Amino acid sequence: MSDTVTDPAVRVRELTKKYGRTTVLDAIDFDIPRGVICGLFGRNGTGKTTLMSILTAQNFATSGHAEIFGGQPYENPRVLERLCFVREGQRYPDDAKPKHAFATAALFFPNWNDDLAAQLIEDFRLPVNTRIKKLSRGQHSAVGIIIGLASRAEITFFDEPYLGLDAVARQLFYDRLLTDYADHPRTVVISSHLIDEIADLIEQVLVLDDTKVVIDEAADDLRNRAVTVVGPEAAVDEFIVGREVLHRERLGPVASVTVLGALNDDERQALARAGLTTMPVSLQELIVRLTQGPRPGLSTPSDLDAGAQR
Repeated sequence: MSDTVTDPAVRVRELTKKYGRTTVLDAIDFDIPRGVICGLFGRNGTGKTTLMSILTAQNFATSGHAEIFGGQPYENPRVLERLCFVREGQRYPDDAKPKHAFATAALFFPNWNDDLAAQLIEDFRLPVNTRIKKLSRGQHSAVGIIIGLASRAEITFFDEPYLGLDAVARQLFYDRLLTDYADHPRTVVISSHLIDEIADLIEQVLVLDDTKVVIDEAADDLRNRAVTVVGPEAAVDEFIVGREVLHRERLGPVASVTVLGALNDDERQALARAGLTTMPVSLQELIVRLTQGPRPGLSTPSDLDAGAQR
């Protein structure tokens, strides 16, 4: 299939992966647009690493298909040279040093930038002449982050790239990613459990749960799909009649209830008259609430709206 600018960066259709009798991914469909930072979320064991491995030709789907820039990735040099996969626990030869890993990457990735790599080495204070197997876990992660950023691949997959990094180093990664992404737009997919830490980076949200894609939409749209109403419990209960409740807390006479559905102008006026206030729902809280239990039908915006009207 030819690659055109109208093709998404990633297209997945009916993709299924089974290990023996265990189904990890069950006929999932989604697209990731070009030129976005996409957050890939889900609990441990939901298939995030498996999915990225299939997309980068390091694993095979049981059925269905996946395309990168309109082409199948497996044994396809045209596609493979355009992608980079930074995975948790990446293995290197026993005698490999960071400088060897970077030299190899420079040969493989057409858009590799030596200046950016050198700056990142300095930023992360990485000892490039120490064997990688002797590095700390955080330093090992820094090697992968440097390759992922300096490759400037057209699509880069980061699988839990921050393991072992302290808060300062993680923020350094986020800052460098955002700065270079702004100057050199490409598609980035980040698998992470630290949703709130990367919430300001991501533009697209993809959530796996129980072998399915349960959320697939723009981050801004998702943020607007719930609101927390706070005030006297009786007034809150009256206001939320007919809405689907995601979470409820109570402190004395005050209730805090998170419900699906954005508020219109009339509802906001009614809320003010009732002496109630609203609080935004963080992306992490919303994703956690939506995946805490079986919630069929929440994979599309229309389904979420319907849930809010019930």
